[in-house]
Amino acid sequence: MVEFPPVGTPVFLAADAEATYRSRLEEVDGTQITVSAPLETTDRITLQPGQRLELFWAQPRSRAVLPCQLVSTGDDASSRWVLKAVGAPATSNRRQFVRGGGGGALHLLADEQGPLGARLLDISEGGLRCWTEHAVQAAVNDRIQAAVSLHGGNVEIDGVVHAVRDAWDMPGYNVVMRFEAEEALAKSIRQHIFASEIAERRRGQD
Repeated sequence: MVEFPPVGTPVFLAADAEATYRSRLEEVDGTQITVSAPLETTDRITLQPGQRLELFWAQPRSRAVLPCQLVSTGDDASSRWVLKAVGAPATSNRRQFVRGGGGGALHLLADEQGPLGARLLDISEGGLRCWTEHAVQAAVNDRIQAAVSLHGGNVEIDGVVHAVRDAWDMPGYNVVMRFEAEEALAKSIRQHIFASEIAERRRGQD
């Protein structure tokens, strides 16, 4: 039987393949679970009360996954979210890509354009999101490259366009890119996200 982790453990909320948010376990009271408001700050979170999602956390060799329903959310980043368990936590070997590590510069290269300056919003082992002020001349599923500076150095990533959207918080565009990472690249991405989380926690303690 899978048990809940201790209060304060990092957890993740997964609404779908494109929406995974970092959080922290605050309280468990029967089927009611309280977590901190997600740490995402670079994109609008559109989860609404009543929506189904998965709460998951890391175990030594797998992940524990708990199906939940969102009960309520607060109005600011310091608030807590309340979830209701609609099942029992279970071990899952399904690969979940945690995303994070935004803030750095990158360059996009589409077939019809030269390099476009951009800013990384977040990255995972399966894709990245970035903001650019330039119009991107590429459609969904077109090939695209990204030159990204990660914690371990600069890498070049080949992938396809998943979406290009108007940025909601400033003029420009949010570009979502999908790719399949070989183990060396996946390791670099994991290390980058881990280092970014450590730096974020240290800033919060200052």
